[in-house]
Amino acid sequence: MPIDIDKKAIRAIHQKKIIVIENLASLLNSSIKTARRRLKLWQAITSYNKNGRYYTLAGIPDFDSHGLWEYRQVRFSQHGNLKNTIIALVSHSRAGLDAAEASDLLGISVRSFLSSRQKHADLKREKIQGRFVYFSDRQKDYLHQKQLRAAMTRAIKLPSDIEAIAILVETIKNPHLSIDQLALNLQKNNYRISSERIENLFSYHGLSIKKTPDSTF
Repeated sequence: MPIDIDKKAIRAIHQKKIIVIENLASLLNSSIKTARRRLKLWQAITSYNKNGRYYTLAGIPDFDSHGLWEYRQVRFSQHGNLKNTIIALVSHSRAGLDAAEASDLLGISVRSFLSSRQKHADLKREKIQGRFVYFSDRQKDYLHQKQLRAAMTRAIKLPSDIEAIAILVETIKNPHLSIDQLALNLQKNNYRISSERIENLFSYHGLSIKKTPDSTF
């Protein structure tokens, strides 16, 4: 009977935790179209990565404090699709989120996703020290988030714009150098920039850099 087949399929999903539409159709002995109708009826949750190919059922995910769950590199959100999830994460954040911070939370890169959607009806976007930060569109929350972001930015010791250019030029010329070696080279050119501020610059912009020099044999 159809009800028995449905129960069997639901039990199988609970055992596997996640499933793709082709496997569900096989379990139901049905067409893909019918399997999709079942997922809608069961209010299944769609993965926000892997091209939305995977599904799970309510009660299976153990969502974290951000409403996210990962199983075997497949990621789900209790907020819905990627767009709605980003909006929720930004809205609930203390000081807004930039692309690197959002990517860290979501476990996938969202830089291209955000840059391709410059106007977000549910978010505010502002450029702060060279990178875009996204804030809640609710005025009260936006003002609070922006105030905290400003305090965070002041707390981070960053090089001046001229010093930042000098650091980037030196890094391009000598990509093998560690942070400490970069600082020494810059001092020879009359730039008194600490290793801490160099590291902060790269970290702030989501760039990687060697922290230790190459070993020599």
